[in-house]
Amino acid sequence: MAPNDSAETTGKATGTVVGRRKAARYIVPVAVAGVAAATIGLVPALADSGDPELPKISAQELIEKIAASDEQQLSGTLKISTDLGIPSLGGLAGSFAPGGAGTDGGGSAAPEDKLMELASGTHTLRVAADGPDKQRLSILGNAAEYSLIHNKGEVWAYDSKSGEAYHAAADAEQQKQQKKEHRAPAGVPTTPKEFAEQALAAAGDTTSVTVDGTSRVAGRDAYQLLIKPKQAGSTVASVRVAVDAANGVPLKFTLSANGGGKAVVDAGFTKVDFSRPDASSFSFTPPKGAKVTEADDLKDAAEQQGGEGKAPEGLAELGGLEGLEGLGGSQGLNVIGEGWTSIAQIKTPGGSGLPTGGSQGSGDIPAEAQGFLDALGDKVTGKFGSGTVFKTRLVNALLTDDGTVYVGAVTKDALVQAANGAK
Repeated sequence: MAPNDSAETTGKATGTVVGRRKAARYIVPVAVAGVAAATIGLVPALADSGDPELPKISAQELIEKIAASDEQQLSGTLKISTDLGIPSLGGLAGSFAPGGAGTDGGGSAAPEDKLMELASGTHTLRVAADGPDKQRLSILGNAAEYSLIHNKGEVWAYDSKSGEAYHAAADAEQQKQQKKEHRAPAGVPTTPKEFAEQALAAAGDTTSVTVDGTSRVAGRDAYQLLIKPKQAGSTVASVRVAVDAANGVPLKFTLSANGGGKAVVDAGFTKVDFSRPDASSFSFTPPKGAKVTEADDLKDAAEQQGGEGKAPEGLAELGGLEGLEGLGGSQGLNVIGEGWTSIAQIKTPGGSGLPTGGSQGSGDIPAEAQGFLDALGDKVTGKFGSGTVFKTRLVNALLTDDGTVYVGAVTKDALVQAANGAK
């Protein structure tokens, strides 16, 4: 029978993970992915039947095994499947991203233009890594492929469907910082290891971490690390991480919602090889006739439109896996609570909520449009006044009629309670 360890970690164990950042050298660059989601996930890996018999290990020992993992070379195939309970947005992100399809900057091959495509549905990815300086990620489509290549501070992206390419080069200071953090430019979580590190960063007094059996993932023996919030009010039911028994590399990541149903995020390898990939995997030359867009050109276009040209943050961070405490110093933003039930309180400019309508056009918008807005969320009232809660299976947001936003990986009741307490 597979081992079962009921010991819980403490904040000290968490410090081990956060403090020993060399484990992050495994990370594959994912400028292509932009948002958390902890919301991007991978379909369960093809697993052998039956759980392997492995030596017993404690939760703390398994966490330390992840932190000590120093695998810097790998190649493999992943499947990404995300179910936030919202319609697929496809490539719409590019219409709103700096330099995207909706701007004069153009550039459908820009990594941020692919962000929302990975935020819903199922996707197959192929990855390769050779230390902190060389990584490749490819999204496989129907008779098309999108590839992102990072090689010693230089980033290329190519979309075979559109025939467009994107190019960026980090300056010396940026390369130095990226090497220190063991991340590629604009890196965000896409592999099970990256997701696991985000989840473990939240472990502490608000979190239970145990070893819950074993499994086989992509043909390899693995321990199952189970992470569960102790706090009531979180939309996260649990996070399960399959950890390679031999080298400590997370092979699969599954985030389940309190509402039940299929996983919100399910991340796992279907194939994985820890030998050094061929050097040609990290070389790229734009095909003849490809339209090449430079990152600096997109940044200039974004600044002219009033933006900052900054790449979107990771979904996992937006999903609340790291908590929101670090945002407390931002202008107009306050963080309520801690751990898994952290809620960001944001004062919107102008202090107004959703527009209102009237039957004879007496409101801000037509009555038909008002009905559509009302259908998107749930009307709520409390000591704070009234507002609308917009929900996904992971992240919920309350927009009050006075223009204050409360957002977090928490339930509707928790948002209302936070708004009441803020008054």
